[in-house]
Amino acid sequence: MNNINDILDKLKLSKFRNSFHLKEKDKLYVKEKGIEEIRKHAYNFITTRLAPSYIPNDGKQTPTKNHPVFIAEHATATCCRSCLYKWHKIPKNRKLTEVEINYIVDLIMEFIKREMEN
Repeated sequence: MNNINDILDKLKLSKFRNSFHLKEKDKLYVKEKGIEEIRKHAYNFITTRLAPSYIPNDGKQTPTKNHPVFIAEHATATCCRSCLYKWHKIPKNRKLTEVEINYIVDLIMEFIKREMEN
């Protein structure tokens, strides 16, 4: 898997991926809940929506608003299995490993951390 800093730098070069940023209401939500609670949300979303070997609505399972993790998933190309394969070379049609899930959560959280600093 990729180095988190390297992949975030590559993702910034994509006009589409770089169009996703946390709004003030998202940042406020992160501050209110705390970063560890947001990490728990990210882990839960990834394990339930992305980790299974078969996802019936793959490509449509991640909303583009209403939670900072959803925004981060699109910004980091961890929103569906097709994007995971294209950007991170994580194969489709098999359950994600715990190592892969942790990589995805770490990537999402690093994006959120950087957004909170802006």
